[in-house]
Amino acid sequence: MSPAPSTPPIRSLSPSRAADFMQCPLLFRFRVIDRLPERPSPAAKRGTLVHAVLERLFELPAETRTPDSALALLEPQWRGLREREPEVVEMFPDEEAVQAWLAEARALVRRYFDMESPQRLEPRHRELRMEVPLESGPRLLGYVDRVDVAPGGRVRIVDYKTGRRPRERYEDKARFQIFFYGVMLWRDTGRVPDRLQLLYLGDGTTRWYDPTEEELRNAEAHIRSVWDDITATARSGRWLPRRSPLCGWCDHRALCPAFDGTPPPLPGDAAEADAGSAAD
Repeated sequence: MSPAPSTPPIRSLSPSRAADFMQCPLLFRFRVIDRLPERPSPAAKRGTLVHAVLERLFELPAETRTPDSALALLEPQWRGLREREPEVVEMFPDEEAVQAWLAEARALVRRYFDMESPQRLEPRHRELRMEVPLESGPRLLGYVDRVDVAPGGRVRIVDYKTGRRPRERYEDKARFQIFFYGVMLWRDTGRVPDRLQLLYLGDGTTRWYDPTEEELRNAEAHIRSVWDDITATARSGRWLPRRSPLCGWCDHRALCPAFDGTPPPLPGDAAEADAGSAAD
């Protein structure tokens, strides 16, 4: 029997890429190992745009952080997105579709002001890039939307979601991500964050967790378990598909054996694969 094809070493992990593997190991391979291109997603790019607006909002003096000032930030951020990624215009059939998409982004920005008063907040960090090595494990990577530190020292991690809050039985992915950030902050600073908060701008709802150290240890064990599965799969070279309702949104169905496709040969170089993501 011939040996399994080799896979470039994987050294780091982000919550998005961990979620990819849990959803479908072959999807993880396509994104991390093969780095196959994907079509820009209107929903994902709308999230990018709204996140950029909310980040810039806190650069303004507190008293000027109003809905109007936030909405005034949207057009320049959209212009900047087009300059950095010209392909985003291909998401839309015509200008009318562009304007409808921008109107949805404006509605999300307005809804944020129903959920929080940014005039009363001074975040310690915004879009905080974290890189935290776990002992005998992966290097964790992630971008935290916001870290708040209250005058009394309480620490809150805030993550913006531009969709609606999922039903409770479907919350696992969002919970995994916010606890992933909690583990990173805990291991980086030695302090258990007091609150992990998800703001769902799609419907104006909030979900939060006040984690204990034991819960963070359990979350870390889960991350390590996913990592162990990833490294075992990489050693075997057998990145198997896992069918689910999400397959209908996958850009790689033509290459997927579950849909009679054939994946490309594994890359033969020895470069490290970075399972991080700018989206985290």
